[in-house]
Amino acid sequence: MTNAVATKKSAELSTDVLDDIFETAGEGAAFDSSEMEIPFVRLLQALSPQLSKKKPEYIEGASMGDLFNTVTKQWWSGDEGITVIPCFQKTVYLEFVPRESGGGFQGEISPTDPILQKTNRVGSKEILPHGNELVKSDQHFCLVVGEDGSWQPTVIDMKSSQLKHSRRWKTQIAMQKVKHPKTGSMVTPAVFATMWKLTSTEDSNDQGDWANYQIEKVGLVDKRELLLEAKSFRDSIAAGEMKAAPEETPAQSQTPSSVHDSDDIPF
Repeated sequence: MTNAVATKKSAELSTDVLDDIFETAGEGAAFDSSEMEIPFVRLLQALSPQLSKKKPEYIEGASMGDLFNTVTKQWWSGDEGITVIPCFQKTVYLEFVPRESGGGFQGEISPTDPILQKTNRVGSKEILPHGNELVKSDQHFCLVVGEDGSWQPTVIDMKSSQLKHSRRWKTQIAMQKVKHPKTGSMVTPAVFATMWKLTSTEDSNDQGDWANYQIEKVGLVDKRELLLEAKSFRDSIAAGEMKAAPEETPAQSQTPSSVHDSDDIPF
């Protein structure tokens, strides 16, 4: 299911109905932004419940490496990918009860909390003094841009082996330069002025295979309305007016347990 499906459905509506929809645009939908949660877009892995027909989360037709929205359940082919505008990024440290103890998200830990200095490495996991797991996550707040020009806010969170791709992405963003056509001066464009294509690739080791991100530059945002929307989204996140949907399971990536990024924890 892609934005093309939504476009097709809209095209099937009569002109009168579309006129009424546009005339009443926004009515009743102006919710307090602090009461809204931004969905995640994640890669489907071999053990993702969305790929099991016996699970309520099952998505028909989806396969490993595809991307899906955790709230709307919309999904995109990993080969075709999605186009995104990154608007804001933050690194968080998430606490989970281990799976063998029942699992469950316990909350975020501040990057300055001294407890981060007291974790122990057990295999590929970082364990807090009281036994819970600590997971580093780079959260990229983005607008996913549809083929029809529509957009939707999402969070693309990168953990474990995905962190190396997150660092490369941030490096690419920081290294961009744009030449002003009149003055000739070179500047680094705002993060929300850039567009990127996210597809998936397959990584593997002796423990198994898993999907990972592949990120390529598309260019600069070429529509002023979209640029202003991206800036507004960034401002809302920076001001704490909107937040990501709550975590549900530890180590959502479900990659082999031996996969670990050496820079997971800041010490």
